[in-house]
Amino acid sequence: MTIIRLQSCSDAEAAVAELGFASVYEEFIARLQSLRVGKEAPRGGAQFPDLSLPDASGRYRSIRQLQGGRPIVVSFNRGLWCPFCVHELQSWAAASPALEDVGANLVVVTGEIGEGASAVQGMIGPRATLLCDVDHGAALACGLAFPVGEDVKRRYLAIGLDLAAIYGSDGGFLPIPATFVVGEDGIILYAHVDPDFRLRPEPLDIVAFLAAMG
Repeated sequence: MTIIRLQSCSDAEAAVAELGFASVYEEFIARLQSLRVGKEAPRGGAQFPDLSLPDASGRYRSIRQLQGGRPIVVSFNRGLWCPFCVHELQSWAAASPALEDVGANLVVVTGEIGEGASAVQGMIGPRATLLCDVDHGAALACGLAFPVGEDVKRRYLAIGLDLAAIYGSDGGFLPIPATFVVGEDGIILYAHVDPDFRLRPEPLDIVAFLAAMG
């Protein structure tokens, strides 16, 4: 599976450079790695939890319901404030027809609510489903959420980025972006979990993986 370093993508790289966050992110990622954040997340061969969350319109949907007896890709995403996540969402939107051709669904899980959630749904398109992870409860349950820390929160606020306003909660948590391929029986066939949020699997490689699985 090709893992793309999104910082090498011009849009994400330019955004990070403009904000002066490149060195901050390096230190932040090193801290998460030292704390082994994400090591308790679901892995290949395990049963993926049947999460039930509201979609962008407020209607509760479960993972099993959205599967409909088909494979599913579940992508945990931080939202549109994150340039790396935007790049990934755009890549999934482009890969959406190919994903549908191999008989799979895409579900994006993000803590964004309200207009932010609607904007994410608009970006990924009608073939995919956006689920709102209110207070990062699903990410916490999956071992993917961590306290962002006061220093990073202050730095974000200094550039006008208020995570509490974006997520509708001042809990101070962020999720690790993660990608799971779940078989029709609910068993995880592939999992990518990495505290380095710049690293994501290439969506078309996920499609190829599913095609090879038949």
